[in-house]
Amino acid sequence: MSTKPYLSNVEAPTRAEIDALPGLTLLEFGTDWCGHCRAAQPALAQALSQHGQWRHIKVEDGQGHALGRSFRVKLWPTLVLLRDGQEVARLVRPRRANDISAALSQAQA
Repeated sequence: MSTKPYLSNVEAPTRAEIDALPGLTLLEFGTDWCGHCRAAQPALAQALSQHGQWRHIKVEDGQGHALGRSFRVKLWPTLVLLRDGQEVARLVRPRRANDISAALSQAQA
């Protein structure tokens, strides 16, 4: 289970910083108290363990959080997969490591 905390609105990178990131980035939008987010952590950790080339950034989302709004996040957790700052895939409320792993593989191709 991932113990990495979600970055608060103050700590989170800006959209411009995200857009400028080189390589592969997985943005995870959610909160520490969200049951769906907590339930997704084992599957996410398993998938990421097989895809070490992905940068994983957990961003706390909610009302007034500009980064989540810029990605039109509606449900938690939402995983946005980026290649060189551009969205290439998205998973909403993933439950299975295989689904996450398949999306990571496909997005990096």
